[in-house]
Amino acid sequence: MSDQSERTAWTQAFRLEDVRATGEKVVLAVYGELDLHVAPELRDRLDIALDEGARVIVLDLSRVTFIDSMALGVLLGTVNRLRRRGGNLRLVVPNPELRRIFEISLLDQIFTLDWSREEASEPLRQTG
Repeated sequence: MSDQSERTAWTQAFRLEDVRATGEKVVLAVYGELDLHVAPELRDRLDIALDEGARVIVLDLSRVTFIDSMALGVLLGTVNRLRRRGGNLRLVVPNPELRRIFEISLLDQIFTLDWSREEASEPLRQTG
């Protein structure tokens, strides 16, 4: 397999990994492309976390190569459900290209975007 085809296979391979679950906080890592084909699996896993009582979900998108509107819709639904119960969805988005999607769509004003898992583990700073 050539280097290009290996890279293409890696970027397209979707995987969702439970990193940590402690009390009301769940950390999940996502790999590959988040598109309409995998959005139902992502939604199902986030629903499980919510049903199990998670109030803070950290979704590490460090290894995500693409995200479409269907996956963004799943994330919006999750953040709305969490906020109704006083919780939050924190997205780890260190990739400038992926982060730009959130910025140009103004979703960076809805989601808490963090640069690393460590930053996402810190309490939110209150402003005002």
